[in-house]
Amino acid sequence: MNTHELYQKLELSPVIAAAKNEAELEAAIKSESEVIFILQSHLMELADLSQKIKASGKTAILHADLVKGLSSDETAIDYIKQSTSFDGIISTKPAIIRHAKKHGLLAIQRFFLLDSSALENVDRQLKYTEADLVEVLPSVSPKIIKELVNHSKKPLVVGGLIRDKEDIMGALGAGSLAVSTTESSIWSI
Repeated sequence: MNTHELYQKLELSPVIAAAKNEAELEAAIKSESEVIFILQSHLMELADLSQKIKASGKTAILHADLVKGLSSDETAIDYIKQSTSFDGIISTKPAIIRHAKKHGLLAIQRFFLLDSSALENVDRQLKYTEADLVEVLPSVSPKIIKELVNHSKKPLVVGGLIRDKEDIMGALGAGSLAVSTTESSIWSI
């Protein structure tokens, strides 16, 4: 899958189902979400998880930093590329993002926005990593979303504390391409 195809999927279905376990994955596959984030996993289940998602026709993205039994380094990306069907990864680590891009994986760089210095860090790191998408957590005000979209010049995913339709509409209305949420009751909004 290429970046353009991912953007198209997110424009049509902007709510990303974020799953932390098998039951949530089954619900995500049945949902209207076209993109699924695997947030917590184990090395031994990666191939099966990715194959289930791909068999459903959905885009499979793995949070590479949260895989038990897999170190968070460039070798992990080599393994994900060679041994699984994941379309891309999420990471907070710039070196992982760059290595994923070199391997043709979609790369989503996650940032935790705790204060204004964290906001300034987004611009610096994106110049270095060239991530395909930016994900920010927790959900921030529409004013900050607009600022991020304008400064980063990258499509934005807003996650964390997205609990209802109002949260989704607020983030999308402010310029976010999509939202990610573990709240299964709103995956099909």
